[in-house]
Amino acid sequence: MSNANGTRYVPYEERTGAESIVYFTRDLSPEGLIAIYRKLHPSLVGKVAVKLHTGEPHGPNIIPPAWIKQFLASELPEATIVETNTFYDGDRYTTEQHRETLKVNGWDFAPVDIMDEEGTVMLPVKGGKWFDQMSVGSHMLRYDSLLTLTHFKGHTMGGFGGSNKNLGIGCADGRIGKGMIHAKNGNDWGVVQEELMEKIAESTKATVDYFGEHNAFINVLRNISVSCDCEGVAAEPVKTPNIGILASLDILAVDQASVDMIYALKPEDGKYMRERIETRHGHAQLTHMEELGMGNRRYHLIDIDNGDQEIKSADAVKGVKPFKLYQPK
Repeated sequence: MSNANGTRYVPYEERTGAESIVYFTRDLSPEGLIAIYRKLHPSLVGKVAVKLHTGEPHGPNIIPPAWIKQFLASELPEATIVETNTFYDGDRYTTEQHRETLKVNGWDFAPVDIMDEEGTVMLPVKGGKWFDQMSVGSHMLRYDSLLTLTHFKGHTMGGFGGSNKNLGIGCADGRIGKGMIHAKNGNDWGVVQEELMEKIAESTKATVDYFGEHNAFINVLRNISVSCDCEGVAAEPVKTPNIGILASLDILAVDQASVDMIYALKPEDGKYMRERIETRHGHAQLTHMEELGMGNRRYHLIDIDNGDQEIKSADAVKGVKPFKLYQPK
């Protein structure tokens, strides 16, 4: 089942195909991360890379580094955080700037590999509509396994940023790969709407295929601004309630489940993210991932807070509180 219209949300009952497993917890904490990761039983062997969005300086909405520090110490003490430089000219444009920003944001407790620091490598894109290969940071080839640990939020151009955006943009190197995705007809940001969503998904496919069975995906639905963490302190204020953490071995299922959570919220709570996704044609991320055979849009949602019972998205978001930013004293 495919839908070329990236503005339209496809309800669960209209989807076809197999079902994957997606785990859910309401526990937004390091302990919640650890618990849901353990449910996955991922096959992360050898050298493990953890792809995070480490954010622009002082970005208020990133996954707290303290959470990641505790999680890695518990579960993946030998892992390396991986990133790439940006296509836009900001505080992560060069490796030197990027390393300074990492210090500012507190990513100093584990090794951080800026994968395009020493060049690039082309990976194949199987069955692509736009690409047959994608340029990624050359250091990706150092790793055997990949944990994609994503702050789920909106995105100015992509509509939403889940695991797909974290890999598709975040593993493409800062000059060649990101340029392949974004640039068109002499405009660095000329690719928009369905074409952009499809190109992001094809870039992601190159990375996911490279790691094969040694992938796992976690989306943290917290501080869900309509802005990406690439906007740092300029991000739009958060208006969407905190929901919880989702995890799967299926990248499409975890991103689809995250979007389903947004659409299951009360209209007044979900409207900002729904508008952002639809106006940017963001649903085309999901339909193209399906067309590329990257996973399933149907899934069993397992509530790990309540004895691993199967629930629906509406059950998961029942009782969420309208967002109120916590200001530490």
